[in-house]
Amino acid sequence: MKKGYESALLARPSARQLRWQETEFYALISYGLPVFTGKQYGDGHTPASMFWPEDMNTDSWCETAKNAGMRGIVLTCKHYDGFCLWPSDYTDYSVKSSNWMEGEGDLVKLVADSCRRYGLKFGVYIAPWDRHEATYGSGKPFDDFFCHLLTELLTNYGDVFCVWLDGICGSDEKRVQDYDWARYYRTIRELAPDAAICFRGPDVRWGGNERGFTRSSEWSCVPAYLGVDEKGNSPTAASKKKLTLMDVDLGSRKAVKDETDFIWYPCEVSVPMRAHWFFDEADKYSSKTKDKLIKLYLNTVGNNANLMLGLSPNKRGVLDDTDTQILTSFGKDLGIFFGFNLVTDCASITASSEYDESHSVRKLLADDRKGSWRPADGDKKPEIIVEFREEELFDKIMIGENTANGQHVEAFEVFFLNEKGKWKKISEGETVGYKKICGVAPMKAKKVKIVFTEFRSFFEINKLQIN
Repeated sequence: MKKGYESALLARPSARQLRWQETEFYALISYGLPVFTGKQYGDGHTPASMFWPEDMNTDSWCETAKNAGMRGIVLTCKHYDGFCLWPSDYTDYSVKSSNWMEGEGDLVKLVADSCRRYGLKFGVYIAPWDRHEATYGSGKPFDDFFCHLLTELLTNYGDVFCVWLDGICGSDEKRVQDYDWARYYRTIRELAPDAAICFRGPDVRWGGNERGFTRSSEWSCVPAYLGVDEKGNSPTAASKKKLTLMDVDLGSRKAVKDETDFIWYPCEVSVPMRAHWFFDEADKYSSKTKDKLIKLYLNTVGNNANLMLGLSPNKRGVLDDTDTQILTSFGKDLGIFFGFNLVTDCASITASSEYDESHSVRKLLADDRKGSWRPADGDKKPEIIVEFREEELFDKIMIGENTANGQHVEAFEVFFLNEKGKWKKISEGETVGYKKICGVAPMKAKKVKIVFTEFRSFFEINKLQIN
């Protein structure tokens, strides 16, 4: 039996995982009774009548998300307090018992419809922990109830790109529910087969913190025991030293040398725009600045992870003007940073070798971006050289692997040709994965070279951008 990285080569993403990764950057809209009580965690006893947003405008949420460069929105359809943002047939603790829209409102529908109008993907967040529902802690009766809620969300609001299952089981409760994860997953797979199950699920793993910190090397293929299977179980670790999702190294040769079983388990980084997830007046001056958002984006989306940024509309049902202005300005900067590609205007692009004609380096210039470059098998240090027609100013280099065939690059270096005709190193990295963005000091150059110094068996590059 193969061990370590050789076994990791067999890990491949599913179609739903690939689609999820392509979403890259999206919002988690945290809204519900906590906005009106000022408490981040509801106790399930707050009257539904307290939910009363005066100026609910979900189109404005989507407009802000779109302007910020986001590609989707996930809505907290039910948080720990059990209050549902849609008029469920299985509980009265929902918007139908509020005074908002005279009890006829459906916030899930409003957000889903707004997402479609603005070309955004729609996802649902739902927590099994329920501090209101009487059947919580009863076993199957609660599982029946929760699957009814899942069924409503996944049949009445169109396509969803992800189901974000919050796996927390409150420790302050006398009632404890042993969640039937296998049944929850089965329900989701039957009703929304294209949706990725995130956080507490088999498709996407948590980044390990809510502060936006990321690993310098982010591997999507990790030991299988770090995830769960379709029954909600985690395999037994083969090695004596078991990794956790909090470790800084989950996939290097050294870290996985004794492992034999791997899965494709890409990383999602979730962090709120403000100090808390739900709106709180005290957080008014805690909004992340544009510069912090840019750094966060480069360290997540630019480091083989997806970024879910928490946005929190206020009691009126609108985002604070400060947040909207920061996000809009941030989105404009993203457009400036990545809205063009010097590579497509270059005079030439060459490679040290090519696996075959169908994997030519010229594929990186194709408009459809469906092709990829793969070096010949005997090429020990493959390289790409981009030559511009004249000197160009740039400060970012983006590289991406064709992760449909796995993640293989372990180390690379970036050079430019200086005025003395010598190659000078300006950046280096370890993993590439779906996308790696290397920031460099602004410079002018006519030639740029990328050398792949370490990799597993083979690799394919399908993205190359210089800005």
